Amino acid sequence: MVPLSVLDLSPVAAGSSGAVALRNSLDLAQLADDLGFTRYWVAEHHNLPSIASSAPDIMIGQIAAATRRIRVGSGGVMLPNHAPLMVAERFKVLEALFPGRIDLGLGRAPGTDPVTSYALRRRQDAGGDDDFLERFQELILFESRAFPQGHPFRSVRAMPEDVALPPLWLLGSSGYSAQLAALVGAGFAFAHHFAEHDAASAMLSYRDQFRPSPALPSEASGSRDDAGMRAPYAILACAAVCADSDAEAERLASTIDLNFVRRRRGEYLPLASPEEAAAYPYSPAERGLIARNRARLFVGTKEKVLDALVAMVAATKADEVMVTTMLYDHAARRRSYELLAEAFGLRG
Repeated sequence: MVPLSVLDLSPVAAGSSGAVALRNSLDLAQLADDLGFTRYWVAEHHNLPSIASSAPDIMIGQIAAATRRIRVGSGGVMLPNHAPLMVAERFKVLEALFPGRIDLGLGRAPGTDPVTSYALRRRQDAGGDDDFLERFQELILFESRAFPQGHPFRSVRAMPEDVALPPLWLLGSSGYSAQLAALVGAGFAFAHHFAEHDAASAMLSYRDQFRPSPALPSEASGSRDDAGMRAPYAILACAAVCADSDAEAERLASTIDLNFVRRRRGEYLPLASPEEAAAYPYSPAERGLIARNRARLFVGTKEKVLDALVAMVAATKADEVMVTTMLYDHAARRRSYELLAEAFGLRG
């Protein structure tokens, strides 16, 4: 079976707090490390009461320090929010402290609403246009020290200078993201858990169009081809809820159903309990929304979820599966990942 990893948004449950959510992430990361998961990635979102993960570089350092072997990374750093030099230096520091265990995943979206995005960027003299490619190129030029003669940044070094950037990944939920990752020769992680675009189409086109890039600093997959270049490596990120019975998994997943309906209305409340979700008066239109979203979820016993994921891996040719599980109860979330580890035959 392919490697199995975790994507964590540090969900905030109703009646709890962001501080508890972040401590739960540390606890879950230690469990994932013990169970034999390959990676533990944390997200970057802003101004969302349901998500405490707003500073992935800080959480990466805390998680790496609290674990032993699992790779820890960003899923991802939203590059429009940050100066490329700052991203380079922060991740070089992480790589220096935890060599061979850090991943740098980069996203094109701001991870928030337009007003919050402006608040994040207004001191950068940035315009409103999509400047991801410009920022990405700048990040690579700082690493390769390839700014042309006369460029004001030619003498600038990202410190610590003697530490290479960790492996680079591009995150996406569209065909354009897949093409971009292939064009620049980066690893690719597809967000099936919220994407409207077909996962198989995006991931297969990434693999077909991939062009190795000697400019990137290190390997995504850990393997090189005969020319010493990178090979394509694609992660399928998906949402799953595992429990000891299908009925219990469905009960737990009702939290996701209500959260999805609320987000469609622009309500970003902390995660509701299954009891609150069961009592919610959904309209017929909202039940239709839930049914369509459920097509993206993997819910059930470990056997049922494994069968569905195996089929998805076969369709997408994914090299790795990364699972996010947004549940109200932290103990249930832990149990879900324990069952997934059993299903995938992980050995801690």
